[in-house]
Amino acid sequence: MLSAFVNAFRTPDLRRKLLFVLFIIVIFRAGSQIPAPGVHVANVQQCLGDEANNTGIYNLINLFSGGALLQLTIFALGIMPYITASIILQLLVVVIPRLEALKKEGQAGQTKITQYTRYLTLGLALLQATGIVALARTGSLLQNCEEPLLHHDNTTTFLVIVTTMTAGTAVIMWLGELITERGIGNGMSILIFTQVVATFPAALWAVQKQQGWWTFSIVIAIGLVIVAGVIFIEQAQRRIPVQYARRMVGRKMFGGSSTYIPLKVNQAGIIPVIFASSLLYLPAMAVQFNQTSDSAWVRFVADYFVVGDHPLYMATYFLLIIFFTYFYVSITFNPQEVADNMKKYGGFIPGIRAGKPTQDYLSYVLSRITLPGALYLGLISLIPLIALVLIDANQNFPFGGTSILIMVGVALDTVKQIESQLQQRNYEGFLR
Repeated sequence: MLSAFVNAFRTPDLRRKLLFVLFIIVIFRAGSQIPAPGVHVANVQQCLGDEANNTGIYNLINLFSGGALLQLTIFALGIMPYITASIILQLLVVVIPRLEALKKEGQAGQTKITQYTRYLTLGLALLQATGIVALARTGSLLQNCEEPLLHHDNTTTFLVIVTTMTAGTAVIMWLGELITERGIGNGMSILIFTQVVATFPAALWAVQKQQGWWTFSIVIAIGLVIVAGVIFIEQAQRRIPVQYARRMVGRKMFGGSSTYIPLKVNQAGIIPVIFASSLLYLPAMAVQFNQTSDSAWVRFVADYFVVGDHPLYMATYFLLIIFFTYFYVSITFNPQEVADNMKKYGGFIPGIRAGKPTQDYLSYVLSRITLPGALYLGLISLIPLIALVLIDANQNFPFGGTSILIMVGVALDTVKQIESQLQQRNYEGFLR
């Protein structure tokens, strides 16, 4: 990985792209530290510095914002509205025929879907900003915080902060698209990676402060093993061989080539983890707005689904991840469409007849390979919760959960793109 970056900086074109990405990252992180107008910075920092306070149910959103959410900065919402909008559009493409037709139109249709994603992102940002600022006004955003988080609790301040955060989300989308167009890698993924990495050193050092150097050393050793395991699973794939028969088109011969269909073990990425976390946040957020209620279900949710260290919460979280893994894979990979395309272009799997038998074979392989991927996601996601119980760490335990999946996944994809760019400019291997 390091050699790829070193070689990239030696190439003038790639060096300019990498420096441009670093420049955008600096702007992005600067915006994550600038407080929104009307926020009482001193009180916010005091409440965040109090060890009695924690991120609570907003852990995932705070992670994707690089800690900017609870500081109420102009980039407080981070990239989370865009992620949510992208997931919703992916689901709607399967449900709404019009969107499915746009997807099949190629680049023009994809451009329209991207535009719809932007509009939906702004709508979700407006809703999330309204909810976050409303919680800040009532004092429910930070637990055990009695200090006012806003200078003035009036409608004008409320509207200014909501508008600022929504505009900040629009700027983040623009920065991500700039990286995609002029830099290297997927811009949104790199911004997510930046925010997660920004909280990693603080979370790691918190373990040392709370538990000492011995536990810190054990955590580092275990973390390296986890990272190696994540890299191994993320790279693992089942390659299904595909043979294309030769065919005559006019006076030319086409086909006769061999290729394969790569089915990754973790075909769904981190989407099931986000789905499961978001679904478990709904009852916990409902409790936040009904803290004075004596209802039995409010007490039940508060006891078992807010902190996250209860076995019932862990079991529910694990099962939801497995369910959403199968669900997401089923809507993103269509064996029937793949089988039809192979039959259309004269392709077949050796030993399997084209058409319906190919579709059944792909479905069989996909269902079998999804199970280890789902178990892998569930176990990795439970690591921070188990650490919360064993070493009394906070929920931002660095090696595990969504953070390690994002860091390893985005790093691998970015390095692959850098290496592909280097191969286009270096042909020594072909001349030897």
